[in-house]
Amino acid sequence: MDQTVINILNGLSSGLLLFMLSSGLTLIFSMMGVLNFAHAGFYMLGAYVGYATSRIVGFWPALAVAPLVVGFLGAVFERACLRRVHRYGNVAELLVTFGLSYLILEVVQVIWGRAPVAFDPPALLAQPAFTLVQSAAAGLSIVFGRADAATCAHAVCSMFPATRAFMMLVALLMLLALWLLLKHTRVGLVIQAALTHPEMAEALGHNVPRVFMLVFGAGCALAGLAGVIGGTTFVTEPAMAGAVGSILFVVVVVGGTGSLVGAFVGSLLIGLLQTVPLTVDKSLVDAASAVGWTVSPDSVAYPLMKLTLAQVAPILPYLLLVLVLIVRPRGLFGTRDD
Repeated sequence: MDQTVINILNGLSSGLLLFMLSSGLTLIFSMMGVLNFAHAGFYMLGAYVGYATSRIVGFWPALAVAPLVVGFLGAVFERACLRRVHRYGNVAELLVTFGLSYLILEVVQVIWGRAPVAFDPPALLAQPAFTLVQSAAAGLSIVFGRADAATCAHAVCSMFPATRAFMMLVALLMLLALWLLLKHTRVGLVIQAALTHPEMAEALGHNVPRVFMLVFGAGCALAGLAGVIGGTTFVTEPAMAGAVGSILFVVVVVGGTGSLVGAFVGSLLIGLLQTVPLTVDKSLVDAASAVGWTVSPDSVAYPLMKLTLAQVAPILPYLLLVLVLIVRPRGLFGTRDD
């Protein structure tokens, strides 16, 4: 039972990290109609900038500085490059962001090398947030921090890292901040006006291109923040962008392009699909046997039915993507048709 709870929490924390990434991508797409292929690259850049900054001023200042640096670089890219190719349509925008993703990768490898770097969390996060203690006498209980050795000597102890708990907290605070910004502030009203009626917003005196630049920079800054937290929780290496790049677009499509709620729900769903099935060592053959059905080994489908859920877990998000595209192409909470 304790390990099941830990696995679910791991899935939720992974999903919330995906939300930190997909929220910025969704913000950019809902405003500008641009699917930023370099978004995972900005995530990686945030991790490396956070690593370099933390070696000088420490982790906590780096947590604030790295997103600002990445957001500034994103705004400069939108102003100097993306805005110039906007007149040529979506294909040109996709190609230029695709090229930027490779440029970021090469720059990172030139500066920091191809090997992983030691981006360790601060002392406050380098310990368990809590320990689940499963004993025959007392059942399941929670001990905040690390349980003592005497307790774990007579029970099964499962620890949940503080880095993952911190990741979940930051992601939920980000969701609250974005909702308040977009729904209850003047800035949010200007952003929504620039999205739905850009000509009218410009006629009222708002600089719509500047709004687009700031939104693109803010989306990149969110990716940079996710990179700092993800880099300390997992590993900071050049391959980290490729590890989340493809699954990030699965989240956006499943949740619905342009929907912040869809990004949140889709992220949690994909995070659980990636994590929870890894602990299920059962196949369709085992399920059939449990209900009294017999599957012949000579059946054409037998090799596929023999695969355990843990073995097929990596493809489950992509199967969900195909299913959503067939049933509801706009995604679960999609607000855009294009």
